[in-house]
Amino acid sequence: MSEPVRITTVLGSVTPPGRLHRALTEALERVDPSAATSQLFDLADLELGYADGRPPEELGGGPLIDALADADAVVLATPIYRGSLTGALKNALDLTPIPALRDTPVALVSMGGSHHHYLGAERHLRDVLSFFGALVLPTAVYLSGRDFSDGVPGERAVAELDALLAATVSLGAARRGAEPLGPPPLAAGF
Repeated sequence: MSEPVRITTVLGSVTPPGRLHRALTEALERVDPSAATSQLFDLADLELGYADGRPPEELGGGPLIDALADADAVVLATPIYRGSLTGALKNALDLTPIPALRDTPVALVSMGGSHHHYLGAERHLRDVLSFFGALVLPTAVYLSGRDFSDGVPGERAVAELDALLAATVSLGAARRGAEPLGPPPLAAGF
C-alpha cells in the first residue's frame, strides 16, 4: 500500500474560525486516513508579514511554505472579500516560491454571502496559480450561508466538499513522483 497523500489546506480568513473553517475541518476529518493526511493552516492563526522581497522565513511564512512544498496536493479556501479572494491569502501566495506549487494539484473552495460572487475568487485564484504552474482542479466548491444551518454544513456543502477532496486525493496520488507536465511556467525563468 502506498503512503497517504499529504494535503495542505490554507484558509485565507483573518477572522476567528467560522462556518468555512468548520466545513473544511469536518471535510478533512471525513477523508480516509489511509488515503490522505491533512494539515490546515488558518491564516487567522498565523502572523505573516507582508511580502516585500525578504525571505518568507523572515516574515513568519516558513512553516506554511514548507508544508506547501511538501504537499502532494493543496486546498486553498477563502471567504469572498470585495468580489475576490482575501488579501491575506494573496499575501500568503506572494510569499510562496514557484517550486512549492509547481505541478501540485490545487483544489479551490470559496464562500460568500450570496451566489452572485461565485466566480470571483475562483477566477482570480486560477490566474495566480497559473503563475506557479499549479494543476488546478477543473471545478471548485462555492458555499454560501444557504449551505449552513446554525453554523453546521448542510447536505450540499458536505457532498461537494467530499467530492472535491476525493478528486484532490486521487490527483495528488497520481501526480506523486511524476515528471513535470510541460515546460516550466514562464515566471520560473525570471
